[in-house]
Amino acid sequence: MSDKQSSVLEVEKGSVEGTIEKVPEDDGIDPVAERKLVKKLDWIFLPLFTVIYGFNYVDRTAIGNARVAGLEKDLGMHGTDLNKALTVFYIFYILADIPSNLLLKHVGSTLIAILVVGFGLVSLASAFMTSYAGLIATRVFLGIFEGGTLSGLIYILSRYYRRKELVLRIGLFNGIAPALSGAFGGLLASGLLRIGDFGYIARWRKIFLIEGVLTVAFGIALFWIMPNDPTVSKMLNDEERKLAIARIDVDQVVKSQGRKEKTSWALIVHSFNIITVGCIISFITLNMSFQGMSLFLPTVINSLGTYTTVQVQLRTVPPFLAGAGWVALNSYFSYKIRKRWIPLVSSIAIVVVGYIIAVTTRDTQARYAACHLMIMGGCVGGPMLIVWGTDNAAPDTMRAVVSAAICGIGALGSIIAVWTYIPSDGPDYKTGNSIVLAAVTCSCLVAIGLTFYIKWENAKRDRGERDHRLEGKTQEELEQMGYRHPQFRYQI
Repeated sequence: MSDKQSSVLEVEKGSVEGTIEKVPEDDGIDPVAERKLVKKLDWIFLPLFTVIYGFNYVDRTAIGNARVAGLEKDLGMHGTDLNKALTVFYIFYILADIPSNLLLKHVGSTLIAILVVGFGLVSLASAFMTSYAGLIATRVFLGIFEGGTLSGLIYILSRYYRRKELVLRIGLFNGIAPALSGAFGGLLASGLLRIGDFGYIARWRKIFLIEGVLTVAFGIALFWIMPNDPTVSKMLNDEERKLAIARIDVDQVVKSQGRKEKTSWALIVHSFNIITVGCIISFITLNMSFQGMSLFLPTVINSLGTYTTVQVQLRTVPPFLAGAGWVALNSYFSYKIRKRWIPLVSSIAIVVVGYIIAVTTRDTQARYAACHLMIMGGCVGGPMLIVWGTDNAAPDTMRAVVSAAICGIGALGSIIAVWTYIPSDGPDYKTGNSIVLAAVTCSCLVAIGLTFYIKWENAKRDRGERDHRLEGKTQEELEQMGYRHPQFRYQI
């Protein structure tokens, strides 16, 4: 190594401030002003994003409630027709995710408002379907509009919150929103089925109509109330904006003052490192459980006894409420101990126990209790994997890609789930539950493997065994190193 290269290396090593372990809590930031700003951000983002993702989730899973209200009979569907329609949805959901997040990076949060109005209109149109072909068409557009919503919300949060803070915020909105939405969707469906029809809009059509109207109205409001990037956001004054940018800079190895680097194919490709791929695999296998349960829970509950349609809808509520409480508890626990793997692995283990019960017994009460365990563990596992991957992604382009990749590619688990709960396997769904049991066991093992890998990689960086990566790098190349920078430490 030349003297010049050595000098550059030492300067870089001495100027790095990018890891939680190495950065003092008061690193040039007024703690009082910071607490005030974080409180303001929490009051803006958490309620708003919970409602946004709640509408997203309700509109996506409404088809499960519509199914037990007569959807298949009215549209002349048979056998696995519904499974095919759900598969179409998830294919377009996956295809839309990463492009949507990269577009969001450039055009701003107005895109979120467009997506919400879009999937609201699709839900509204679903109330007027008269054929199976119409169902397929609505699933295509629903997948396109819903594909970038969750990953977009997570990316926006990563522009405002520090790495150590993300887990609590993402855990709350991404974990609680599906849980409460699952409960709300069941209550709304049962309520709508109790009231009179609106002429042509009868039974399951009322579910799509009301949910679609509510979503479109909220989406239109988002054009005025959706926060933009901190560098231009009108919800912050000048001092708050400077502080918001400084807070994010604290967690970066190379400071950018809130500036977004140019998107390149190299950054996109490098986003798929061992941690990202591991989180995707774990998310896919865990998603087989959570999305499968969410879509088919009314059908599964219907198989546990002789219930009316309204009683089935009401019995879907308690598992989701239990999930909401469990995710809130674990998100706070992870935030306090600054570790992701403990609540992640323990929650996936709870899902494993749930499926063991479902496979090994035919007792209806035990199987209903198992549904609670599956939903509770899934409510924590999914958000925790997304946070883990996003925490460990840098720079900005990679965070956009990784948050989208875990959610988007992870939706492959939903496609598999669609075909694990087929009509011929009912009413016990023993084959489907056995397949998902193997999948969630795999998810748990992958999460444990990632934990050991991160410990190993961080130890190598502590010993200086990655310092050679800095040799001969320009300032632009240093900015684009992100997680590959030897002073970046992975969050475990």
